Amino acid sequence: MPAPPDLCYPASMKFSSGAARPWLIGVGVGVVVALVTLLGVVDSLELGSLDRRFILRGPIRPASPIVIISIDEDTFDELDLAWPFPRALHGRLLDLLSQGRPAAIGLDILFIEPSMHGPPDDQALAKAVARAGNVVLGANLTTTEGQYGSKQDLNPPLPVIRKGAAAFGFVNLVTDEDNFVRRGDIRLPYQEGVQESFDLHLYNLAVKAGVPTKPLPPDRRVYINFRGPKRTFPIVPYYQVLNGDVKPEEFAGKIVLVGAAAAVLHDEFPTPFSGEEKMPGVEVHANMLETLLHGNRLTRIHPYVGALLALVAALLATLATSRLRPIRAFLLIVAAGTLYAALAFWVFVKLYFWLELVSVVLALVSGYGTTVVANYIREQREKRRLSRFFSPDVIKEILKSQSEGSLVGSRRRVTVLFSDIRGFTSLSEKLSPEQVVEMLRDYLTTMTEVVFKYGGTVDKYIGDAIMALYGAPFEQPNHAEQAVRTALEFQEQVKVLSERWEAKCGARLRNGVGINTGDAVVGTIGSQQRLEYTAIGDTVNLASRLEGLTKDFLSPIVVSESTHEEVKHLFYSRYLGEVKVKGKEIPVKIYAVEKAEGRQAARAFLEAPLTIVDEDVTITASMLDLSRTGVAARSLPKRIPANRIVGIRIDLPGLPEPLTVDGRVIWSNEDRAGFAFVGLSLEHENLLEDFVKRRAPTAEP
Repeated sequence: MPAPPDLCYPASMKFSSGAARPWLIGVGVGVVVALVTLLGVVDSLELGSLDRRFILRGPIRPASPIVIISIDEDTFDELDLAWPFPRALHGRLLDLLSQGRPAAIGLDILFIEPSMHGPPDDQALAKAVARAGNVVLGANLTTTEGQYGSKQDLNPPLPVIRKGAAAFGFVNLVTDEDNFVRRGDIRLPYQEGVQESFDLHLYNLAVKAGVPTKPLPPDRRVYINFRGPKRTFPIVPYYQVLNGDVKPEEFAGKIVLVGAAAAVLHDEFPTPFSGEEKMPGVEVHANMLETLLHGNRLTRIHPYVGALLALVAALLATLATSRLRPIRAFLLIVAAGTLYAALAFWVFVKLYFWLELVSVVLALVSGYGTTVVANYIREQREKRRLSRFFSPDVIKEILKSQSEGSLVGSRRRVTVLFSDIRGFTSLSEKLSPEQVVEMLRDYLTTMTEVVFKYGGTVDKYIGDAIMALYGAPFEQPNHAEQAVRTALEFQEQVKVLSERWEAKCGARLRNGVGINTGDAVVGTIGSQQRLEYTAIGDTVNLASRLEGLTKDFLSPIVVSESTHEEVKHLFYSRYLGEVKVKGKEIPVKIYAVEKAEGRQAARAFLEAPLTIVDEDVTITASMLDLSRTGVAARSLPKRIPANRIVGIRIDLPGLPEPLTVDGRVIWSNEDRAGFAFVGLSLEHENLLEDFVKRRAPTAEP
């Protein structure tokens, strides 16, 4: 018999590959997800998860004194001017703002080319910038990729305008692969030095003006902690300041950003909060400046840490799935993913920390899915291998409880069945080898199906012989009965096979079965190189010897006394005597089982006199139970041998006259015996059935 698959090995003897399989799967899945994370394959999904965190958190009121003066559609309507506005108009705006003494003014407008209104227009703006003294201008830093490398160009404001400015810095925004703005640069390498951003210069002016600030981050690129969607910051239309609708005092001590908000100026970007509704660039700068001032930039974990988290998640998911049922494992994975997502959201809101979410969830799902698929494939393979030895129900239990050591060698009470074909050697001499193989396959397949039908386990095939176990690997309270029923069906099936093979090639088949019940060591037993699921012990040896006795006693089914004691109420049997078998000093009692008793009808348990005539000797006993097919008696003065026909007289209360009938002894044990009625008329059978029903029939105890 081939060694069962890995799951059949006892825990102490399993190969390391079986124990290591979940770890190998977990590490394999984790490495794949980690590589996917490091290569940026799931970056778009991770960025989307960040957006969902912003939306779930909701808008937060800005904490810094930032005000936006927007050049919006209303401003174009009120001023009735085409873009670009005259620069003298911007100068007038600066003079009005300066009267309110703001902490800093940022013009998110590019003045990199001379005004179309001539030099005086540029001069007017330049003088206003100089008078204000705290104006930051915008520049455009561009990188051109060419055949021989890249070229950087800084497009600063015109010298005449920037001369009186506090500073100028690049206003370029960083877009991700989906064109969303989620981060910004505060410094960029430029030629031999470093160029500082528009927002960084405004931050420095705010520090000088005494605006409460937090230290700058060390990194040159900062993830923006957006406060909310459009119009989260206070916004004043450009024209209202010029018209005096908003007094300069409103801007005292504040950081004022001036920039385009009209869609026609195309200075809009999608952000985590905006979605399809884009946010004006000046509002993005307001969020960036708020992040710098408030010190709440987002910190994303290092990619290698994210890859490590994915590896750990995949490993934990795989180990959990390998140890739990799929549904429980799924619920655990869902719970773990939910808890991790909640943790990621909490640290995002409270600690401004960006934990990788997609890669970890992907690792959990992949670890679970891969393990489930691998377990399914392995189980199907193991089912195919185990199906040669175990019934489907037993296989199901083995696979369900494989981690509990259900097949580890242990002592248990079992019933062992041995069966082989009578005269197989002489029979095989009359057939060709091909016919012998075909017949043997036909016979063993049919008999194995019968073994499985009654919950047995095929221990091994020995040529034409079959060794089967009942009561193993799992408890089977009626294992002796199931073994005998198997033997009886063997006799029916072998008749069908014999008819088929006799018609085919003149081969008649008969088989013998020996059955014994007792203790044996059952489990995976063998050497370090090879293990087999089998039973060891004297119980097995005696069952084998009983199978050999079927030829001597001309009975197809021979059972031991221990088996007979458990099934004598269920089957017709006869005592064959005591025999001395090889390996035993004390003779053993053996019995022949011929067919099922058939007393499946309801029985009534009552006290009534019973008269029995055995070989012209009349004896009196007490009734134990009664059915329409038979009767059991107790208090017999002598033991009546099984299979003997006796006369029975039954006196029942309520019947017009005593019932006289023949009965066959189907079991006998000291002062008790069971009789099956022989030749009972239909009238008497119906009479007994009605009587039993009136006596509240019960099942056999």
